[in-house]
Amino acid sequence: MNEPAVPALPPSPNSSDQGPDPAGPPGSLWARMKADPQYAPEHLALEAVRRLGPEAQRWAAQARADQPGVTPDALAQQAVKRFTNHARLSGAVSGATGLPGAVVDVGVLAWTQSRMVLHMAAAYEVDPTAPERAADLLVLQRVHKAAEAARLALGVAAGRERAARLFAGSSGRPLTGVMLKLGVKLAQMAGVRAAKRMFAKVIPGAAVVLGTWANSAATKDLARRTTEHFART
Repeated sequence: MNEPAVPALPPSPNSSDQGPDPAGPPGSLWARMKADPQYAPEHLALEAVRRLGPEAQRWAAQARADQPGVTPDALAQQAVKRFTNHARLSGAVSGATGLPGAVVDVGVLAWTQSRMVLHMAAAYEVDPTAPERAADLLVLQRVHKAAEAARLALGVAAGRERAARLFAGSSGRPLTGVMLKLGVKLAQMAGVRAAKRMFAKVIPGAAVVLGTWANSAATKDLARRTTEHFART
């Protein structure tokens, strides 16, 4: 049986709403995820490949020019170190508290981790701009167990995006319910066990203690899986 193809990446709406080297998801992506929280990881993966894939490709090319003879493993570890440090600090990016702040934190962490995966793909000379990388992201980040399921979900998310039904998707629903669902889905993507890290931010003082350890541990675990995946590609 033929596997479902990963959908071609449609142009990113409002692509100018964030400059290069973004710290977190752009505003247009937050709007889509809020409107369609059930498919938030798929929307994030599609946007990450669109926006961050070219960045990763340029980085790898420049790094190889600056470091003649550098091995793919060494280059990948440079990306791991860089983005693990970013992930460790990502919980303090928003400065917001309560549930909205917690959702922002896990969204920034999932975005940072996606950047790391795409940079590692480029280090191993795997095209980080190819649509298939979105499926890789979802499998490596354990949103889906298999690539086929990831491709199907990406197809649904891309279709909903093209149909422009996303922006009206949350009308009439309580904001707290939407944010909670969005936070849980993003926490799942970021590898935060049982979303404890996300909910800890609602409790004053707890987030700082848990955030550094949880973000770093989840990102290092993802880096290990990513190395195993792309090193044998």
